[in-house]
Amino acid sequence: MAGTGFGLIGTGFMGRAHAIALASVAAVFDDIEAPRAACIADADEESAARAARALRFERACGDWRALVADSAVDVVDVCTPNHLHYEMALAALEAGKHVFCEKPLALTVAEAERLARAAQSAGVVHGVGLNYTTNPMIRTAREIVTSGEIGEVLHFSGRYFEDYMASPEAPFTWRCERRLAGSGALADLGSHLINMMHYLVGRPRVLAADTSTAIRERRRPDGVMQVVENEDVARAFIELESGVPATLEISRIATGRKCGLAFDLFGTRGALRFDQERMNELELFTGGEAPGRAGYRTLLAGPAHGDYARFCPAPGHGLGINDLKVIEMHDFIRAVERGERFYPDFDEGLAVQRVMQAIEDAAAEHCRVTLDWTAETS
Repeated sequence: MAGTGFGLIGTGFMGRAHAIALASVAAVFDDIEAPRAACIADADEESAARAARALRFERACGDWRALVADSAVDVVDVCTPNHLHYEMALAALEAGKHVFCEKPLALTVAEAERLARAAQSAGVVHGVGLNYTTNPMIRTAREIVTSGEIGEVLHFSGRYFEDYMASPEAPFTWRCERRLAGSGALADLGSHLINMMHYLVGRPRVLAADTSTAIRERRRPDGVMQVVENEDVARAFIELESGVPATLEISRIATGRKCGLAFDLFGTRGALRFDQERMNELELFTGGEAPGRAGYRTLLAGPAHGDYARFCPAPGHGLGINDLKVIEMHDFIRAVERGERFYPDFDEGLAVQRVMQAIEDAAAEHCRVTLDWTAETS
C-alpha cells in the first residue's frame, strides 16, 4: 500500500531533522511502509521550492493552509516557531489530518487544552516532539525503575543546561519575546525535562518555583536594545503524586553546557544517572557490593537496548540526535498505520504545558501551586 503522506511546515533546523527522519525511517525499520514526503510549506513559494528540492519533497507551497488541504497529505508535521503551533495544529485537526507538532504544544494552557480536546474528538493520531525519551538508554532507565531493580524511588533531580544565551552579546531573537515564544528556557528546554520526569517517575502534585532573567536587554539586528520578556533560568521544587520529592533546574545561560539534559534518580536499592551530552551511556548503581567495590558502572548503548539494534549490531558505537528523530518518526508512523495511540501525544503536551504554567505562577506569586490531574482529557 502507499506510505503515509507527510506535509512538513517549516524548513529550519527542526524541519530538516524531520525530513532526514522521513527519508531514513523505512531503511531502519522494516515494520512500516516507507512514508511519502508529499508536500513542504515555507514562508513563500521560492523558499518552499528550494526546500523541496533540497529535502526531496514532491511538492512545495508558500501557504501552509494549502498543505493542510492537500489530499495527498495524511500527516501535518508542524516544525515552526512556537506561536504558530496552535493555529496550524488546530487547522490540521479540523481537516481530519493526523498531526505531529514540535514542542511546546502551544503558548498557553488554554491553547493546549483546546488542541488536546480537538485531537481526541478528531480521532486521529497526534504527537509532540519530545524526542529525548525515545533514546534507548532512557527507555532502559524506565525499565529499570518500573521493574523495581533499584527499589522504591526516593528522589529525582533533573537539569537541562545550555549556553546559547549565556553571552550578553547573543542577540535578541523571537525566543526572547513572549508573544512569539511564550516562556523562555522553560518552553525551549524545560518542556523536555518535564516530559523526562513524567516518563520516569510521574507527574507533580504540588510545587514551588522561582525564575529569573539574568541578561535583561539584548540587541536586535537593527542595533536597538530590547527588553527580554521571559526567563533565562527556572527552578522548581516538587512533590510528585507518589509523594516522592523532585527538583528541576533549567538554564539557557549555563556557560559551557551544550545539551546538558541530565538527571539523578535515587532508589532504595540503587540509583541511575544520565547526561544527554553522553547520550549513549547510562550509569547504574546497585547495592550489595563488597566493601570497597561499590560504585556506579557505565552501561554502554548496544543492541540489547531496544531500538539501538536497528541501527548497529555492535555495542559502544553510539547513536546520535537524528537517530532519535528516526525512532520517534517510526513510532508515530506505526501508530498511524495501526490506529494506535502515540506517546508523547497532545495529552502529554498539555500536561507539560500545565507544569510550565504552574512553575511560572509559583514564581510570580511566591507560593506553592497544587496541580489537579483529574480533569485531564483522557
